[in-house]
Amino acid sequence: MTVAAIALSLALAVSLWISGTNPAIASLTDDRFDGNIFALYAGNGSLVPPKVKLADSLAREKPAILFFYVDDSADCKKFSGTVSRLQAFYGKAADFIPLLVDALPPEGSNDSTKAAFYYRGRIPQTVVIDGSGKVVLDEVGQVPFETVDDRLRDVFDLLPRTESVELRRRTLNEVNIEVEQVKR
Repeated sequence: MTVAAIALSLALAVSLWISGTNPAIASLTDDRFDGNIFALYAGNGSLVPPKVKLADSLAREKPAILFFYVDDSADCKKFSGTVSRLQAFYGKAADFIPLLVDALPPEGSNDSTKAAFYYRGRIPQTVVIDGSGKVVLDEVGQVPFETVDDRLRDVFDLLPRTESVELRRRTLNEVNIEVEQVKR
C-alpha cells in the first residue's frame, strides 16, 4: 500500500469520526426499527419469511403457530426469543408462521384459512391452531414459553411438563463428546 493510499484512508477515517457518524445500534428495549427481529434478537432469521401459508398448513392438517409482530416494537423484540425457543422444540412438528402486521390487509379477512382472520389488532399476538383447525391458544403480549408449550403438549398428546423430562437442546460439545464415545 502506498503512502498516498494510507494517507487517504486515514483522512477518510478521521473525517467520518469528526462528522459524528454513530455506529448502528440495535436495542431490545425501544420501539426503533433495527431490522428483522428474529435475526437480530432471536438469532433465528430462518423464521422469516414463513415457509408455508396458513391455508397450506390447514389443508395438510398440521398444527400452526401464528405470531403477529412488527419489527419496531420492543415487546415484539423481546418475544422473538420465545418464538425461536419454541421452534427449536416444535419446528418440525408444527408450522411456524410469523406475520408482519404491516403486510396484513387493512380490512382483515372473513376467511379462516387466511392469517388476517385471527389478528385482533394488538402485538405481539400468538395463535396456536391444532391439526383440525381449532384455535387452542390466542393471547396477546409476552406469552410465557410454558403457556404455549402446554398447549402444544396438548395438541401433540405429550406428557405434561411435570411428568416429562425437561426439553433442552444439547450444546455442540455434548454432541461432539457423544460422537467421540461412539468411535471408540
